[in-house]
Amino acid sequence: MIRIVFKNLDESELAREAVEAKLQAAMDRFPDLRASKVVVTLGMDNSPRQAGADVFRVKIRIETGRYKVVILEKSAPNLYVALGDISEHLLERLNRLGDKMRVKARAQERKYLSRAS
Repeated sequence: MIRIVFKNLDESELAREAVEAKLQAAMDRFPDLRASKVVVTLGMDNSPRQAGADVFRVKIRIETGRYKVVILEKSAPNLYVALGDISEHLLERLNRLGDKMRVKARAQERKYLSRAS
């Protein structure tokens, strides 16, 4: 389940579709993620007192499930660039986390088998 939160940014159906499209690759590659609660926060930071470019932030927090330790945040001058960056980083993080889990499980199995012998 994906929940999209807009912070200091007008809600947009185009932004919702972009988030869902970017996260669909991760969902397809990691099926355990479908049962997890994923919160995506889209925000814009700008200062009314100081001139400068707007900064768009995208934050992904996986709150439940196998990957509940994952929290990522990226910022860029464009919302879609930030979405692209965070989707790439999310795939890398989930791969590493899956590898760590597999290594730990194998080590526990070896430890158990060595004790049983």
